[in-house]
Amino acid sequence: MRASDADRETVARVLQQAHGEGRLDLHELDERLAAVYSAKTYGDLVPLTADLGVPAPSVMPVPVQHNAPASRIGGTPGTAVSVAFWSGVERRGEWVVPPTHTAVAVMGGVELDLTRARFAQGETTINAYALMGAVEIIVPEDVTVHVTGIGFMGAFEDSTHKGAPTIPGGPVVKITGFAMMGAVEVRRPKNPKKKKLKGRNHGELEG
Repeated sequence: MRASDADRETVARVLQQAHGEGRLDLHELDERLAAVYSAKTYGDLVPLTADLGVPAPSVMPVPVQHNAPASRIGGTPGTAVSVAFWSGVERRGEWVVPPTHTAVAVMGGVELDLTRARFAQGETTINAYALMGAVEIIVPEDVTVHVTGIGFMGAFEDSTHKGAPTIPGGPVVKITGFAMMGAVEVRRPKNPKKKKLKGRNHGELEG
């Protein structure tokens, strides 16, 4: 969140008080005051008083954590292989993805839903192979994804909208592999609200 002039003044008063109590010398005070008045966000202001042993200024809200990275990483790894041969395999819900997972679909289908998954390590590699079959990998918004697979008479598609914001320090998933006369699709979860709105608009047009 952007910091206001009042927020900067409040932090400046805390620093001046710390100087008066001997917690900061004059040089340190000057340096921190310069940082205060050039700060643009609350994140710029917080470190300036963090080591002074004084309560943080009450005007500064506690940052809200959405899907904190720590809640995504850790746990006992699950199976390292998903194989569908003339069949279908689904892995979804709360499961722990191992550092390397291999998905193979031969005239069948594999779905790996990472929406509620945890990751044994911060970086995960998924090898996806589709031979006249399909592998679908659903990666949530708070997980960074890199796709480098190849399609031959098939498709290796990445529709995750590269560059979408992710949480710094969160899990990273690298997806590679090969699709021959089949398809590998990597996407984000569908937004049910958008889907419902789209359907409603479509119905209004038809009516």
